[in-house]
Amino acid sequence: MTSQPTLSKAENGPGGHGAPGGSGLQAGLKNRHLSMIAIGGVIGAGLFVGSSTGIATAGPGILLSYALVGTLVVLVMRMLGEMSAANPTSGSFSAHADRALGPWAGFSIGWLYWFFWVVVLAVEATAGAAILEGWIPAVPQWAWALIVMVVLTATNLASVGSYGEFEFWFAGIKVVAIAAFIVVGGLAVFGVLPGVDSDQAGLANLTEHGGFLPNGAGAILTGILLVVFSFMGSEIATLAAGESEDPQRAVTKATNSIIWRIGVFYLGSIFVVVCLLPWDSTSIAEDGSYVAALDSLGIAHAGQIMNFIVLTSVLSCLNSGLYTASRMAFSLGERGDAPKAFARTSSRGVPRTAIIASVVFGFVAVFFNYKFPDSVFLFLVNSSGAVALFVWLVICFSQLRMRKIIEAEAPEKLVVRMWLYPYLTWASAALIVFVLGYMLTDTEHNGRTTVLLSLLVAGIVLAIAVVRQRAAGRRAADGEARDEVRAG
Repeated sequence: MTSQPTLSKAENGPGGHGAPGGSGLQAGLKNRHLSMIAIGGVIGAGLFVGSSTGIATAGPGILLSYALVGTLVVLVMRMLGEMSAANPTSGSFSAHADRALGPWAGFSIGWLYWFFWVVVLAVEATAGAAILEGWIPAVPQWAWALIVMVVLTATNLASVGSYGEFEFWFAGIKVVAIAAFIVVGGLAVFGVLPGVDSDQAGLANLTEHGGFLPNGAGAILTGILLVVFSFMGSEIATLAAGESEDPQRAVTKATNSIIWRIGVFYLGSIFVVVCLLPWDSTSIAEDGSYVAALDSLGIAHAGQIMNFIVLTSVLSCLNSGLYTASRMAFSLGERGDAPKAFARTSSRGVPRTAIIASVVFGFVAVFFNYKFPDSVFLFLVNSSGAVALFVWLVICFSQLRMRKIIEAEAPEKLVVRMWLYPYLTWASAALIVFVLGYMLTDTEHNGRTTVLLSLLVAGIVLAIAVVRQRAAGRRAADGEARDEVRAG
């Protein structure tokens, strides 16, 4: 029988020590880094390149899909913020699950999350390479993927500060671009943009062309399946906070600002898109929602402008993905759930082995993408696709137990509190389970395959975790028996 988890076990933030041979993670991220990481974390490349499919499926009603998923993310981030503000740690939700639910939970969700991000590395590297090859075709796509991966690996190996600086500028470009799009597009929607007379723009696009829900209310649920994965990355700020000067303040700020970030960048920009053009416009499907919206305003070189913004988003995602995967590997190494070498850090507080291991798997995945795109790589993508929902579900169950632990041991650490606890936590968990169940009925957009393969991989990882925990229990029991024999 395991003992009750305690809070003191979590306090391994900056300045703490990993495995022998390193000086532990260090507080190398500045407040401006954390602020931009928190803001940019919710703006993924999926928002720019994937929203057109959602609009074509649900029409203007895609706004409800984004609103529902956005609300879920806000609630999950509130739960994670409560736990992370009380116990800032590089392992974030994996470390919290380890303490709240048991080592099997921390091991399983930590490795699944690592697996998700190293697959994302390959996806984003390939996407970025395709854009770069279009600009400079003399360099083959595989070479661009290699160059991008090497440069960002070097950035992460240098110091956490260099990662923060790169991400500050990457995220800054995304934020400025999408803010400018909302302002310019909003002015056009209301007919007050100087020099532009768009006969298609207007609020009437929300209700004409078949109505607000042209494909029925069920399309909202299908839209949820299409947009839910574009929100992955919101939790990065809680991992990065562990390497800031004031982790508790950073987590609190990131948690409290998630509402306006999702409201402005997701709902705001999608609202502008569906008001600028009819949802069934062929240009949305052919050119992408944002390119089509810019083209409708007569903005020159709209496609290349969006390619630059998407490339920036891809590089940002790559940069953060490598950082996130390595920090999760570091945390697993610290807890004995990964090789001890993963927990060793350089004199600058960089977990080099964890970074190299993550990027090596990323390189292997890139190779599979070029060599076996429709078999091995497709399996990797589908089998990691539902991990975001698994992570959110584990956060829900971890928070249910961690709240009681914190209240019993250190109530003063509850500087961030989940609203209407435990009712909203249970409601969030129920919604996540519902989405997973609905995905099993979706054959048109590959939802069933994604869930089944993700469950298969999760089942394998969970089985390994249970076997490891039982083996550790037996070793502990044998050790106690030997001690008793010696004492006798």
